[in-house]
Amino acid sequence: MTELTLESLARRLEEVERRLNENGEAGAKDWRMAAGMFTGREFSKIVDDEARKVRESDREEARREFGE
Repeated sequence: MTELTLESLARRLEEVERRLNENGEAGAKDWRMAAGMFTGREFSKIVDDEARKVRESDREEARREFGE
């Protein structure tokens, strides 16, 4: 491994910034491609239901702990 210096960090940062800038607007569109892609799928429904159960359990525990 090369020695870690401010100069080497600066070069690495420049490379990361260059790569990010290469993606440009394409990187900004990624979230739009993913939005809604799991809607209506059985697995998503299962995950949502389980997450809902965990949240309700957490709420019940908090109510018991804090007396609400």
